[in-house]
Amino acid sequence: MDVCEAACDERSHKPLIIFVTAYDEYALKAFEVHAIDYLLKPFDRSRFQKALCHAREQLRGSGSGVFNSQIAALLQDLKSGSKKSDRLVFKQNGRIIFIRVESIDWIESDGNYARIHAGPESHYVRDTLARLETDLPAEKFMRISRSAIVNLDRVKELQPLFYGDYAVILNGGARLNLSRNYRNRIENILERRDKSQQH
Repeated sequence: MDVCEAACDERSHKPLIIFVTAYDEYALKAFEVHAIDYLLKPFDRSRFQKALCHAREQLRGSGSGVFNSQIAALLQDLKSGSKKSDRLVFKQNGRIIFIRVESIDWIESDGNYARIHAGPESHYVRDTLARLETDLPAEKFMRISRSAIVNLDRVKELQPLFYGDYAVILNGGARLNLSRNYRNRIENILERRDKSQQH
């Protein structure tokens, strides 16, 4: 996040926050804490003025304790490194799209983009698999090759191929390759799951 503009409420000494950033992944956190506004770069002067007017209107109203506690929680998250969200947020054709992590089946690399498959829908995101992987819970999502991440809950079966590779068959019918370089990861996860089910 590049900068966070704040207007101070003199009665409570708590800031009203307008997120100003070039990174749309902060949008979810902004909405969760009911930030006054969210400006995604680049924006023009009239859009900034609209956000400022909105903040002034809020200052004229009463600052509630609920709002202040949400802001305090946000500031704590920013200090300690926020936990992973249950949704991914990205910009697509001028819109901000929210996808629930649990609805994602798999993600594939597609040139300079990543393609997120979630049920019958797919979304293109200008991002790398390596960065998206950091936003996903490691116990549920796993990189199976240089070009794919899968939701382990969607894996139906593994079929052995040549040279130690596997075909990963998902519940929806997608067939992906698990390269031998990533095979140890999935074997370790399956082994841990088996042990937890036995206890």
